Amino acid sequence: MYKPSLGDRLFDILNTLIMLLLFVVMVFPFLHLINYSLSDATKVSGKFLLLPRSPTFESYITMFKNPNLLHSIYISIARSVLGTALMIFITSMAGYVISRDDLIGIRLFRRFFVLTLYYSVGLIPSYLLVQKLGLTNTFWVYIVPGAVSVFNMILFKTYVESLPKELEEAALIDGASDLYLFFRIIFPLSTPVVAAISLFSAIGQWNAFIDTQYYNAMNPDLFPLSYVLYIALQSINSIEQFQMDKEAMHFVTPESLKMAMTVITVFPIMVVYPFLQKYFMKGMLIGSIKG
Repeated sequence: MYKPSLGDRLFDILNTLIMLLLFVVMVFPFLHLINYSLSDATKVSGKFLLLPRSPTFESYITMFKNPNLLHSIYISIARSVLGTALMIFITSMAGYVISRDDLIGIRLFRRFFVLTLYYSVGLIPSYLLVQKLGLTNTFWVYIVPGAVSVFNMILFKTYVESLPKELEEAALIDGASDLYLFFRIIFPLSTPVVAAISLFSAIGQWNAFIDTQYYNAMNPDLFPLSYVLYIALQSINSIEQFQMDKEAMHFVTPESLKMAMTVITVFPIMVVYPFLQKYFMKGMLIGSIKG
């Protein structure tokens, strides 16, 4: 039976202490954020909170009474769902194609895709391309440019190459077409890597705001939640900027509104991540073995 030495025990204790320290450093800011947003903001200014003071939901009620915020949540959900679905659809098929060795010129295409990871055309050519395509001041500027992700494509390709080749050969012998082979065999077996890249894409879409500043800054109807938060953190200096009744003004301050909006922004990611974590870890591990 293995008995850990004194050095092993000291190493384990040190690791445990470091993990606890990291846990505290990462969790306490979120805890303060949530507690501040749930407190009577007039009594907690400048204090670090481990528990809410005079708990109230007035900050959240005020936020959700603002029609602009509700519309921005709708835009964020729409771009996260549609953008992720389209990216998965195109990237997974492209990843499967470049995993096939029997296609003419496939090595050239692989090198071209990898080259795009190292070199970018820059902001101005990208903006001019998006403008020429007529995507500026439209919702589709959030969806179309991100429909192909070379990094995720390579992850998917590497995962597909780890699947037994006998599955493809047996299906082809039975007369399966390439589309049938992909949609009925390859894609269902790729759940871990699909979950991993879906999480990548969804988080990226949910948190994105730079593209709004570049392409839709003049159209408030297309502001996502993260961009509204970005503007709020810079410009909300008075609660009069929100539609709220006089009674609520006794419990709410601009700081508490910013805290509530930040919690609303990070809450969906905190809810979704634990359910996808097992697929995320497995997909990343398998996808990176040969990468």
